[in-house]
Amino acid sequence: MPANYITSILKENRIFYPPKKFSENAHIKNMQQYGELYKKSVENPEAFWAEMALQLEWYKKWDTVLRNDMGFFKWFEGGYLNVCYNCLDRIVKSGKKNKTAFIWEPESGKCKTYTYGQLLKEVCKFANALKKLGVKKGHVVEIYLPMIPELPIAMLACARIGAIHSVVFGGFSSGALRDRIQDSKAELLVTSDGSFRNGKIYPLKENADNAIKECPSIKNVVVVKRTGKKVDIRKNRDYWWHELIKEENESCEPESMHSEESLFILYTSGTTGKPKGILHTQAGYLLFNYLTFKWIFDIKDNDIYFCTADIGWITGHSYIVYGPLANGATVVMYEGSPTFPKADRFWRIIDKHNVNIFYTAPTAIRALAKEGDKWPNKCSLSSLRLLGTVGEPINPEAWLWYHKVIGKEKCPIVDTWWQTETGGILISPLPGATPLKPGSTTKPFFGIEAEILREDGSKAAVNEGGYLVIKKPWPGMLRTVWMNPDVYKEKYFEKFGVYLTGDSAKIDDDGYFWVMGRTDDVIKVAGHRIGSAEVESALVSHKAVAEAAVVPFPHEIKGSAIYAFVVLKKGNKKSWKLKEELIAHVAEHVGPIARPDKVQFAEDLPKTRSGKIMRRILKAIAEGNKDYGNTATLSNPGIVETLLKEKIE
Repeated sequence: MPANYITSILKENRIFYPPKKFSENAHIKNMQQYGELYKKSVENPEAFWAEMALQLEWYKKWDTVLRNDMGFFKWFEGGYLNVCYNCLDRIVKSGKKNKTAFIWEPESGKCKTYTYGQLLKEVCKFANALKKLGVKKGHVVEIYLPMIPELPIAMLACARIGAIHSVVFGGFSSGALRDRIQDSKAELLVTSDGSFRNGKIYPLKENADNAIKECPSIKNVVVVKRTGKKVDIRKNRDYWWHELIKEENESCEPESMHSEESLFILYTSGTTGKPKGILHTQAGYLLFNYLTFKWIFDIKDNDIYFCTADIGWITGHSYIVYGPLANGATVVMYEGSPTFPKADRFWRIIDKHNVNIFYTAPTAIRALAKEGDKWPNKCSLSSLRLLGTVGEPINPEAWLWYHKVIGKEKCPIVDTWWQTETGGILISPLPGATPLKPGSTTKPFFGIEAEILREDGSKAAVNEGGYLVIKKPWPGMLRTVWMNPDVYKEKYFEKFGVYLTGDSAKIDDDGYFWVMGRTDDVIKVAGHRIGSAEVESALVSHKAVAEAAVVPFPHEIKGSAIYAFVVLKKGNKKSWKLKEELIAHVAEHVGPIARPDKVQFAEDLPKTRSGKIMRRILKAIAEGNKDYGNTATLSNPGIVETLLKEKIE
């Protein structure tokens, strides 16, 4: 066995086929159709993407489909369009002026809807207001807002006038906001007087004021009145949104933008050092999200689609705003958390708005499964026809719960793999065509050539874990790291000369991809490299376990051993016997080499407000070091001290 082999030991043999009726009505109806189109897309990608690009509206058609400019890829050079125009005006012109674009569900439940016609007017008014405040094409606008309609309106207004938007997640601290503004050199900030979270008010304006004390580039601040909380409004710098747009014109000429001009910067919160600004541009990004949304979510004109992500992350950019609107879809946008006021909030929203397509994170699925079946069982959920997952690998046990309890065994699940850097979904089932294996992200999307490589760059064998890479460029990919092209080249292309995802994965006998976690989440035990996702999947498959996270810790004999943090389902008691049972369960389902040496029961795990488990914090606890990095973005910062106190020596 080569030293760089990642031991892959998770076994999952169950296969779920698409319902016949779903396939008959799907955009992509079977694997033969997928295979033929996929072959065409990878044999001649430029012809494929050029043909697809004709579905958008252009001011001027491109001269060149793709060019490699010394490692920086350019798509549709010489072409001009406007992203906002394609998401709104084009849809209104097609006769859908009165079709609902957004159904906004606030935490209070008093929802508000925007038709495509209304949304276009609101976007134009704010675009005109931005211009009056001196925002020009190429300027950066920082957006620090909760999940309220003004957030997508601000993004689309920027896209309309050629400004670059940089959205900062509303759960971030003033320090995180400051770092991003300083890096982007934004001239205007859009924020609100606060946000609601679980019935409490989160102080966004105060955070913004603290951040911009150290951000001389900010000239103006626009404040949305959301909570009615009294905030400091500084004369000649701060302006209320509602007052600014009151007198503005409801039409605004869209700027003609070259395909490769900047659309937005979105920062990834690296574990150390300052965040990286991932830059996405105009035409390629829009086209890729238009097409992935259309085919992966099999969107139909009367569908109601609900994505639970926050727009502060790439999922919200691509699959709440740009992808759905470019398809003329109706999107449910929710302000609050999945468990407020009770653990049935998502399920009640689905019933209330007759949601057909539901897209959420495995973390949310596991957390809601932990609350018990009684919550979804109180709701009908009969409107659902398709489910999706995003953000991390989903363990088979959570997949099966989602399939049975939420999908009532009739909804295909699209387990989507992608990243901030990829701009859109790269590997995913097509719901009408792909037979599903719980836990597998299945096959690459059209035009995507993915491969698994060993440390030395050679191709991994079937079922051998290794580095997941993308061999050829695609339209939705990042173009650079903002103001740091050397980091772009070094981090993503230096190791193998092709795009390095940073994830470990394997390909099985059927050509299905299994993502095993980040390459830095690989634990080396006695010379075996074990993907953390596989051990976590085994733990969660035990009937008593709701959530699990595993990290390495130093071991005298093995070099590293496995430390497991386990959250139990309600009604299960912590005991030495259960601990021993879990260790034996992992040995049985994964293999003796993957047995955790330590199992710590926990009430919760340190997570960001988007639900991502912060494994670096757990690793620090397991190693006995207190260098956790920034904990301000955690939804439950107090859990760190609790876990530390209960650490197993």
